[in-house]
Amino acid sequence: MAGVTLSYWIGYRLGRPFVARYGERVHLTEERVDKMTLWLEKYGDKLLFVAYFIPGVRHITGYFCGVTRLPFKRYALYAYTGAIFWVGLFISLGKVLGPKWEQYHSTVNRYMIIFGIVSVILAIVIYVYRKYKRQVVNALMQLLIQGERHFNSFGKVRFLLLTSFAFFVLFFSLMLGLIQDFLAQELGQFDEIVSYLVTATFGTEWSEWMHAFAKFGTFYFYGPVLGLAALWIMLHSKERKLDLIFLAWVVAGGELIDGILRMLFHRPGPVTAGFQFINTFPSGETLISLTVCGFSTFLLLRYYNFRYIRVPLVMCVILICLAVGISRIYFKMQYPSDVFAGYVFGGVWVSLNVMLLEILRKLRTVRE
Repeated sequence: MAGVTLSYWIGYRLGRPFVARYGERVHLTEERVDKMTLWLEKYGDKLLFVAYFIPGVRHITGYFCGVTRLPFKRYALYAYTGAIFWVGLFISLGKVLGPKWEQYHSTVNRYMIIFGIVSVILAIVIYVYRKYKRQVVNALMQLLIQGERHFNSFGKVRFLLLTSFAFFVLFFSLMLGLIQDFLAQELGQFDEIVSYLVTATFGTEWSEWMHAFAKFGTFYFYGPVLGLAALWIMLHSKERKLDLIFLAWVVAGGELIDGILRMLFHRPGPVTAGFQFINTFPSGETLISLTVCGFSTFLLLRYYNFRYIRVPLVMCVILICLAVGISRIYFKMQYPSDVFAGYVFGGVWVSLNVMLLEILRKLRTVRE
């Protein structure tokens, strides 16, 4: 923060004539000033926040903003925020990665470039929204009106079908890519990095918590969840028999699919305390937890109209499923790719059955 403040006031006091004469000595050429001027005109002062992630740009933004007489309060708001975030991010990465920083440097650098690109795109979106706010709002209102008309014309069933189909396509695409990487044996680096991050982030003091998280992937947890889901169906569903059959089918089918996939891929798991786990791909715990919690949540939300409970409930399910997966990695019982595969295969199974359930429900309505 002291550095960017000093560079701003140097640029402010010396001005453009100094840049013309001596700018090259501080890497601030006329060409760079013109380029930065163009960028600020296009993307706004939000560029100051993401400039730290752009090599060759973060070194001259302070001088440039001083030269162009950008108000210091506006400059400090974005420059200080970006500085704190940038330094904090790298300190955190250094603490987590430690001496293995050099080993993972290329991978981390690739993700930092992706983050920088996404940040620039986000800054552009914000700038366009602020400059063309009225046009954007009018366009969004038209889309909402059209969407409401389509929703009313489609009905709730068709909307659920479209949503579940979109999730099915997403998970199915991930599944194909995951299988391809598995067959090509390209999951090693992913497993190594994620395992190290989990170990470095969650130390020995997390052991008791991880034991509790692991129980979320057992019958002790999803048994009561299934009981509550069945009770909810009995109290609120108009097609109790169909929903109960599908609930039982999804859970039993998930167990069956998990067993078949493990025998098909037959992957030896990690070695812990001299014992090697076998057939860990995909993780049965994450597959079943996502299957049970995901489908039960769908049934709950389908018959519950209070909208303020939807987002917290979905977030709770996501956190529970993540906790199950992290615990398996923490105790070195499964590879991170096993855990991720469980999420992917479980997502395919749940979204497929949601579609089938709504199609059968619609067919029964048409026949009646």
